[in-house]
Amino acid sequence: MKAPASLLFLCLLLLLAGCSERDRPLDSPVRFEGGIFGSFYQVTIADSLTQGQARALEEGILEVLEAVDVSMSTYIDDSELSVFNQLPVGEWQPLSDELMEVLAIGQAVAQKSDGAFDVTVGGLVNLWSFGAEARPREVPDDVTLEARLAEVGFDAVELDLSALQARRTREVSVDLGGVAKGHATDRVAALLDRKGIEHYLVNLGGDLIARGHRNAGGGDDGEADPWRIGIEAPLEDRQEARHVLPLHDISVATSGDYRNYFEEDGRRFSHTLDPRSGRPITHRLASVSVLHPSNAWADAWATALMVLGDETGMALAREQGLSVLMIVREEEGGWTSLVSPAFVDAFGEALVADLGLEVH
Repeated sequence: MKAPASLLFLCLLLLLAGCSERDRPLDSPVRFEGGIFGSFYQVTIADSLTQGQARALEEGILEVLEAVDVSMSTYIDDSELSVFNQLPVGEWQPLSDELMEVLAIGQAVAQKSDGAFDVTVGGLVNLWSFGAEARPREVPDDVTLEARLAEVGFDAVELDLSALQARRTREVSVDLGGVAKGHATDRVAALLDRKGIEHYLVNLGGDLIARGHRNAGGGDDGEADPWRIGIEAPLEDRQEARHVLPLHDISVATSGDYRNYFEEDGRRFSHTLDPRSGRPITHRLASVSVLHPSNAWADAWATALMVLGDETGMALAREQGLSVLMIVREEEGGWTSLVSPAFVDAFGEALVADLGLEVH
């Protein structure tokens, strides 16, 4: 039986309407945002996109973020990382390319920082109430702390990169909180690159990658402007940019001690733990931002330098040729902003002078 002509005409109209909606150009920039990893993501794209292209990109971004979460989260009992942590000591476990890559970056930064960064800090993170283990926010007793500290040591994780496998040689708990978010940022950027997107800013909980320009078609003066990001002042009660940096084809990760903490008997305990002592950091470094082509490397280095403090951390940054900006508390109040020579090379002496930064 033939369908009535009116019904066929209606179907054709609906089909054309659907195609028209998918092809509808969107105003630039296009922004995707939501929650992930207990934080947020925000992806801003300045390229010209249709509704259909934007929908496909957003779906792809969510797939990337969820894949990293399922692989590297310590909050998911059957994540790839959780399964690895539960294996018997000494047993080799085949791992995904991505997890092996993140572990290799973590181990490299651990070695170069003499253990200031350590992927086996998971037991300490839980003990100090900043991890997946449900514990009250209180200072642990010395006996318990020493017991957990004995379960820390990056040398207890062996990687076989050629066979894509790893094992723990003693009872340690791997936590990739200091590098996995940076890796996820890299993965989102890689997706956008594969899709031919040239102008974007990826922001995963403060870990950022910028490509191209924020006005791809040029501004009123015909000039394309760089993406601009704010390096926050270390304020506990509000967000306020202390420095604004122009970014172009670079990533930046920031580690700070002024947001995630708890207080007991008038003392503040930072979520940034020194894996060597097992205790929260207590020095005057408030935040450190690392600029690097890879956000995973920037993320790990920011954590390591935050643990080391301004003097030792900046010395290591100079030794490693890292582009770094540190905000340091002064005894009389206020802050001083320090940068490494590599930062000056990246941004130029004029910007460094304009921002009032000190080169160390």
